[in-house]
Amino acid sequence: MSNNIIRTENVVKTYQNGDTTITALGGVSIDVPSGSLTVLRGKSGSGKTTLINLIGGLDKPERGKIQVLGETVSEMSDKQREILRRKQMGFVFQSVALLGDMTALENVEFALRIAGFSQKERLGRAEKCLELVGMSARMKHIPQELSGGEQQRVAIARAIVHKPALVFADEPTAQLDTKMGLQIIKLLLTLAEKEGITFLMSSHDPEINDVAHKMYTLKDGVLSDEL
Repeated sequence: MSNNIIRTENVVKTYQNGDTTITALGGVSIDVPSGSLTVLRGKSGSGKTTLINLIGGLDKPERGKIQVLGETVSEMSDKQREILRRKQMGFVFQSVALLGDMTALENVEFALRIAGFSQKERLGRAEKCLELVGMSARMKHIPQELSGGEQQRVAIARAIVHKPALVFADEPTAQLDTKMGLQIIKLLLTLAEKEGITFLMSSHDPEINDVAHKMYTLKDGVLSDEL
């Protein structure tokens, strides 16, 4: 984990609310080591999701520099950012957004179908990813037959199925109880260590304090030393 896969330098992002300018991020600089589980901690409105959206190329900062995999994302065109996301990034959200009429296997395989993989490649890779997240025995089940934690495991399998270097997980444990949330965090940690995937996760869950490789706390759009 010696190389940094992400580096931000003095990133600033503001929004207009009528005549008022709201500073979502007020000059944030972070480094994310490759193959790590790095966590952005903070209350709702602290800037966690804004920072993830900027690093993931879903939005652009007003000022500052964002580098991902050696590329300066903050200077890319919309099309360049889209290609980088599709090839190198995966996303896991608070709402798992699985397709309800598809099995777990079909949900994961569908992501590869869109990307143009052959059927053999799709099925083999989807099965392997569901095995990695501990869902081999449940891959023929549709989402409504799965618990919240199981659905999130399927969503994680879907996010890693195209072998991204980097996965963003925005509050992935928010809808889960403490025990299940900790299991999901430990799963991300295992995938980082065994598969070399880098995870950047946002959370306000205190259970992650002793688990993550690296942690940043955000408060009112700036880095804080508070725990």
